[in-house]
Amino acid sequence: MSAHPLPETTPAQALGGPALRAFFQLAEHWKLRIADQRKLLGDPPESTFYKWKRQQDGLPGRDTIERISYLLGIWKALQILFPDPPQADAWLHKPNQASLFGGQSALERMLSGNVADLYVVRQYLDAQRG
Repeated sequence: MSAHPLPETTPAQALGGPALRAFFQLAEHWKLRIADQRKLLGDPPESTFYKWKRQQDGLPGRDTIERISYLLGIWKALQILFPDPPQADAWLHKPNQASLFGGQSALERMLSGNVADLYVVRQYLDAQRG
């Protein structure tokens, strides 16, 4: 009897389910529209997105995992900056006069589709935290 080695699981695969579950919880807190959720995840095909949403599991690529990581960092920073959860969740949607946003909301900046914009918002919030 020969032992069959288990297929190797990449870190992204191991993180897929937990990352997607965290993302969909976050999307609920932030009251994000489906189109915005897809944009923040890097525009996966509609069928893939709905499969992830339905199963709360899947194998998102490295880019999607990176995006979710930034979004979770943004969520955490907001929780620290605004101890009142509804206020923390609302900040994302409010127009912001900081030069980084130019009067737009942080969400509008994040919806450009570029992972760099998620990074910039995350850095801005980390700087606000001190």
